[in-house]
Amino acid sequence: MKFILAKKEGMTRVFAKDGRAHAGTILAADPVVVTQVKTKDGKDKYAAVQIGFGIRKTKNISKAVLGHTKGKGYAAIREFRLPASAETTADEVGNEISADIFSVGDVVRVSGLTKGKGFAGGVKRYGFHGGPRSHGQKHSEREPGSIGGSGGRAGGRVAKGMRMAGRIGADRVTVENLKVLAVDAKEGKIIVSGAVPGHRGTLLEVVSVPAHKHGK
Repeated sequence: MKFILAKKEGMTRVFAKDGRAHAGTILAADPVVVTQVKTKDGKDKYAAVQIGFGIRKTKNISKAVLGHTKGKGYAAIREFRLPASAETTADEVGNEISADIFSVGDVVRVSGLTKGKGFAGGVKRYGFHGGPRSHGQKHSEREPGSIGGSGGRAGGRVAKGMRMAGRIGADRVTVENLKVLAVDAKEGKIIVSGAVPGHRGTLLEVVSVPAHKHGK
């Protein structure tokens, strides 16, 4: 099982040997450090590897986290659960994992937070059509319409789960079955096919997918 943390840099295209152009996303994957290894036989009762990414001022990190990482100022820490049959080289605290762990052709899944868009109305959030601008209606283009009513399904109250205006974006999303198109170990860059969640600079989790899960 391969995994790493990377930052989204932007999109590009990669030309294959047959001349076809494939859209891809550039990920900046600086080396990460193993901060903890959990085993089924240990006190945690499950197998996992924790890794630390980036550098952060220690004054901005809680004492609990500093104690856990032996005083290291990591910008982010993530844990990856390992299946029972998974094999990984990250078996010792202090080991480094870099971009060259991946190879061209590997299939991965990428997880991260989507762009946060704040408070939005029903037209932007759910694609409502809005009201008509016909005779007698003046400012109804982006109104949500009726949400209840005495003769409605809920008996005059607003039903739970009614689609209305509210916060949109900043949700955790996982994109499956992306292929690694290119790897630059020297620069610490990985290019994966297609688009991934978030804006430029979003921290992403890149995990390899077992061969039997994508039909190989």
